[in-house]
Amino acid sequence: LIEDVLRRVNASPFMFVVDYTGLTVDKFSELRKRLRGTGAEIHVFKNTLVRKAAEKAGYPSDISGSLTGQTAVVTGEKDVCAAAKIMKTFSDEFQKPQLKAGVLDGKFLSSEAISALASLPAREVLLAQLLGVLLAPASKLVRTLNEPAASLARVLQAKADKAA
Repeated sequence: LIEDVLRRVNASPFMFVVDYTGLTVDKFSELRKRLRGTGAEIHVFKNTLVRKAAEKAGYPSDISGSLTGQTAVVTGEKDVCAAAKIMKTFSDEFQKPQLKAGVLDGKFLSSEAISALASLPAREVLLAQLLGVLLAPASKLVRTLNEPAASLARVLQAKADKAA
């Protein structure tokens, strides 16, 4: 069982620990469905199994403190921000489950840090913004190189209009 949990933890760049106390089966199924759309999964394991798997994976010891009570583990292979956004939205909508802590690329995340991840724009938006920043100098260079010719054309057009 520990190897199964360890395999899931190692396959994912992130892991969130959530308290699902009071969440009905229907709501838990709905959460699973929403997370599946982002490439993430939520599973319930015994806390001791998750603790041992986290130790074997080399996760910070801080995560062990959040493995108490009824906890579930969210892992995924894709966008961490999308999974965090789903968890935050679902929690705001139904007041359950509560984010306890997480790990991203081997670093401990508090529940506040996970909420900050959830507030980031979508991956596609961030990539578009990065592309805009990278293309800005090139477009300025093209405008600068084009300006002398455009100025000459405007002067010639003004001279032609004045002569006519």
